[in-house]
This record gives sequence, C-alpha cells and structure tokens, in this order.
Amino acid sequence: MEVLVFKTNLTDNNRVRDVETYLDIHPRIQRWNVDLQDCDNILRIESNGVDVTEVEKILFNAGYYCEELD
Repeated sequence: MEVLVFKTNLTDNNRVRDVETYLDIHPRIQRWNVDLQDCDNILRIESNGVDVTEVEKILFNAGYYCEELD
C-alpha cells in the first residue's frame, strides 16, 4: 500500500463531494481524504498502485486541480 499526497483546489465540502464518486469507485484507491484545514487542501490517497497522473486526470475531468507533493 502506498500513500500519495496532492495539493488541490478542493476548498470546501461541496467540491469534495464533486470528486467523491470518482475516487470511491476507483478499484485501486483504498481510502482517501481531503484536509480542508490545510492551506494546500491536501488530498491523501491510500492505494494499491494507482498512478499519480491518473489521480490528476480524475480531478481535472471533474473540473478541479491537483498536484503531487514530494
């Protein structure tokens, strides 16, 4: 299991709900959460081999931005 961390523009619960379905149904994403208290609105994903670009594409297609943090 790996943990991926992204900076996002998911600034409130409504925006998080916009991507919830896409992240919930992804077969390799085990758990995820968004820290709206963090200045970077951090998205953390626990996965079994999901690709970073795949996560970025999911959010982009939903109308949002994310960038992996090192």
